Amino acid sequence: MTSQRRSALTLAGLVGIVLAMVGLVIGSVPLYKAFCQATGIGGPPRQVAADSASATGKMVTVRFDASVAKGLQWRFTPQAREMKVRLGEDSLAVFTATNLSDRPITGNAVYNATPDKIGRYVSKIQCFCFTEQTLEPGQSVDMAVSFVIDPAMAADPLSNEVSTITLSYTFFNAKTAQDERGRS
Repeated sequence: MTSQRRSALTLAGLVGIVLAMVGLVIGSVPLYKAFCQATGIGGPPRQVAADSASATGKMVTVRFDASVAKGLQWRFTPQAREMKVRLGEDSLAVFTATNLSDRPITGNAVYNATPDKIGRYVSKIQCFCFTEQTLEPGQSVDMAVSFVIDPAMAADPLSNEVSTITLSYTFFNAKTAQDERGRS
């Protein structure tokens, strides 16, 4: 084999490797989201329709954590830090957000459930985190999240000992997030 042919094969192999790496990078986010939705591991809770018929007698404590990203001039707090919830029963938590700036700001929230193994059992029925929220200067709004803890959690040997779940919400400035996406 000639030196020129070997160089061409090496170059073709390297180009193939680079293309495979680019494909993995492009596909990694949708693949990760699909994995998290399927397993509930390390990802956000899923959205479902309400169904109270499957409520059980087991209770868990749900704690609420609220924060804002650096630079977002909002105050964001849960109205109740925790509540007792019956598995399978529709529950409602309310948060208050206040725009502390002198201009309108649009934010959107991301959420997660911990411990990670419990995410698959937390189902959002309705949540402020599904859409962007715009607050005028000085405006305060109450925002609700309706959720259900799946009774199947009690039958899962890997999660049935969990007695406390934390639902965390963080608001980000939607414009900053869009600017960041536009640069990448």
